[in-house]
Amino acid sequence: MKIFLSILQLAGSLAFLLYGMNMMSDGIQKSAGTKLQKALGFMTGNRILGFITGLILTMIIQSSGATTVMEVSFVNAGLMTLQQSVAVTFGANIGTTVTAWIVALFGFNFKIKNFAIPIFGLGFVLTQIKKWNKKGVGEAIMGFGLLFIGLDWLSSAIGPENGALNFLAKCGDWGFLSTLIGVAVGAIITALIHSSSAETAIVITMAYNNLLTWEFAAALVIGSNIGSTIDAIMAAWSGPVDGKRTALVHLLFNLATVIIAVAFLTPLLDLIDIMVPGTPQEAITLHIAMLHTVVKTITSLVCLPFTKQIASLVTKLIKPSKQEQNSKYVLEFTEAASGKENAVPYILRVEKEIGVMTELVVKMFEEIHSGFKNRTSSFISENMENLTLQEDYADQMKEQLTKYIVHIGKLPLSDQQTEQLSAMQQIIDDLEEMTDDLINVGLLLKKSIEKDMQFAQEDMDRLNPYVDLARQSMDFIKTRINTHIDEADFLIAREIETQIDVFKKNLKKVARKRLESGSDVKAELLYIDLVRQVEKFGDRAYNISEVLAHKQK
Repeated sequence: MKIFLSILQLAGSLAFLLYGMNMMSDGIQKSAGTKLQKALGFMTGNRILGFITGLILTMIIQSSGATTVMEVSFVNAGLMTLQQSVAVTFGANIGTTVTAWIVALFGFNFKIKNFAIPIFGLGFVLTQIKKWNKKGVGEAIMGFGLLFIGLDWLSSAIGPENGALNFLAKCGDWGFLSTLIGVAVGAIITALIHSSSAETAIVITMAYNNLLTWEFAAALVIGSNIGSTIDAIMAAWSGPVDGKRTALVHLLFNLATVIIAVAFLTPLLDLIDIMVPGTPQEAITLHIAMLHTVVKTITSLVCLPFTKQIASLVTKLIKPSKQEQNSKYVLEFTEAASGKENAVPYILRVEKEIGVMTELVVKMFEEIHSGFKNRTSSFISENMENLTLQEDYADQMKEQLTKYIVHIGKLPLSDQQTEQLSAMQQIIDDLEEMTDDLINVGLLLKKSIEKDMQFAQEDMDRLNPYVDLARQSMDFIKTRINTHIDEADFLIAREIETQIDVFKKNLKKVARKRLESGSDVKAELLYIDLVRQVEKFGDRAYNISEVLAHKQK
């Protein structure tokens, strides 16, 4: 019964520790908001910038798993190349060691547990005062308090008197076999709890309680490198090929780290003994934290010059599926099973796709514009089939992006991110309707060609500046899509929209006069329909300008 209760206490304290770490990480990510998005922009730089980004980002959010999941999402989104992600992976592996240092420096020496509840209370107050807008910061502080409460409970649960993990102490005196057992156990524990930081905290706590030898504790920490790859694997499992390749980089790198560390374990431990003052028995927590950092730093720096070769290797190892080679638009929301989702990469993915959708509208407009200049059968044969396929593709994009946005809405979001999603959905709707307007214009032009409808040259000449205004409205949003439009720019959009409305009224007025004078009814009605459809297109562009004008900087 005592053993059963000890196991329950161990599970409960570990759950508290993990919950605190996750709350702290989520709170930091929420409070970062758009600043995090800007920081992620460094990932598009060279390998050094990628390395530094992965290092700093993981140090801030206290989770290499969260960084890796974001990394996979960014590669899937095309916002980062596979080669750039390799450098980010190396940096993230070093950044994740910060938690071990927090536990080693503060978890036992300063009895921070005495301040954990007041710290938690302070964080709770920040989450409740809405006018301060510090909910994310408050959650991060609450998580920090919970982390040390959980650590204190964990220390009691795995103390010698409870015996919950005392069996591990018996595995430390079997020489090289102990090392292999330690690596395997460390990998399994990390994979089960989805956190190398938490696994290291457990090892530090057990070592502090004199349950583990220095060598066996080192093996457990080294093994956590393998278990930590579980998040990347789960995030990439059902996603695009580049995401799978990113996860494979993470796995191969960590396997290499373990192999190198085990092969040179004795000189590695000697190095740590030199770097850390005091013997392992006197400063075991600092020895373990330093080992965690040194192992990851050495392998990261050794592999950093070879990011291109590593990316090439995994590209050869993992080939794209037949479905990914298909032209049909597919956008799957790949949710990480570890629950470490962050909305930022998903939102940036939608922004990228909005850019693609905008380019599609521009391309369709160019093809339609050629029909006004050359209203012959060649327009039908050269453009209509392609226009129909493009309009169908836009329909698929709207459907898939809408589903994707719905999934994002279920993640933890700041108020600004919620507004951002709403704005993006409006833009997607308007862009899809613009493709509908364009295909309708194309069908009207096709009908006029097939029916051999004749228009006076002066009537077609009047349409040219009108269509050019629609082009200006399209070019305006193309160069500003996914950005904030200031007041001066918005006045430009409004002026274009006003000119389109004035032109529409004048063109329809002229067409009605021709009808009254006995012109061909079918031709004039079709002409009026053309004018109306082009005006609708301009309206959609102006609607998008309004959304961008209200978008937060």
